[in-house]
Amino acid sequence: MIPEGTRYHLPPEAAARLELEEGWRFLFASWGYEPVELPALEVYDPAHPLAARAFKMVDKSGQVLALRADFTTAVIRMLNDARLSGLHRFQYAGRLWLRDSEVGPGRMREFSQVGLEAVGASSPRLDAELLELAWEALELAGLSGARLEVGMPALVADLLAATGLPAGKRAALHAAIERKNTPELDELLEKYGVSGALRKVLLALPDLYGGREVLAGARSLCAGLPAENDLDWLEEVLGYLPGRLEVLLDLGMARAYDYYSGIHFRAYTPDFGLPLLGGGRYDGAGTDYAAGFALGLERVLEARGLPRREGEPGVLALDPAAARRLRRRGLRVELAWTDDLEELRAYARERGLKIVIADGEVEP
Repeated sequence: MIPEGTRYHLPPEAAARLELEEGWRFLFASWGYEPVELPALEVYDPAHPLAARAFKMVDKSGQVLALRADFTTAVIRMLNDARLSGLHRFQYAGRLWLRDSEVGPGRMREFSQVGLEAVGASSPRLDAELLELAWEALELAGLSGARLEVGMPALVADLLAATGLPAGKRAALHAAIERKNTPELDELLEKYGVSGALRKVLLALPDLYGGREVLAGARSLCAGLPAENDLDWLEEVLGYLPGRLEVLLDLGMARAYDYYSGIHFRAYTPDFGLPLLGGGRYDGAGTDYAAGFALGLERVLEARGLPRREGEPGVLALDPAAARRLRRRGLRVELAWTDDLEELRAYARERGLKIVIADGEVEP
């Protein structure tokens, strides 16, 4: 027995994990990102952004320790302890641990990330570098069809600050924008007395999603508002990107708007509902200037399809618990989307899969 939310990685999956990690590390090194290693065991800090979800323990001296739950915070701590100054490019890889109550496909309590941080400088060119590297990392993993979505939480923060509302009311508006709940947002703006151009642009944020034309629409709405500076920065970032790299803009992306000081981005594939990577600029969050992103190793492998074990087909599972058990055996598992067994048989036959209902197998 192993704890829920952990798993074994058998051949050839373990080899695929190592190959992908090494490929990413070589890519990052070619851009000047130097490797660092960070302790998995940390002194517990109640102010850590993931303190409530950390695995905690007490050593023989009575000091409370925690397993590493986040790489960015660990890199910033290393930077401050080493008293490094100037621009540094770091890369890292390793395991993280989170005490999650919900475990399922793409969500584990022990998982691996590979990522990088550029610290000590802040510029649109550097942000564009991160976006290009994120795209190249996805291409290297065989996910050239992934969508890279870019938001500007700083834009949301500046627009909310311009309302002059207290923190609690701004937080309520932020939550409605992040959920893209326009009716709730409209009701709150009316309740809080936000009117005029500011009301118009805040109400439009959830729908400002699409190609670069979204930027022009946002500019017309933000004319004369302090948030124009955020759009200037974003436009400059996009100007540095190579022509082949098309991004989707989501100017209503407000997640952690009080943490990200500039852009925030994440990547998805059409058939995998969880982000494969995430990152952005977080100047002032523990250090003066910093930006980076991290790739979820398990999620990327799951999105592209794990390699099959020799002589053993992949599996189409109708039960999420069965899917978790099968994944621990190193199998490539897809979760079924319908109860129509005939439709599933046709789908499985076409792809060479077995169908699993709970613990019993049904051969297509």
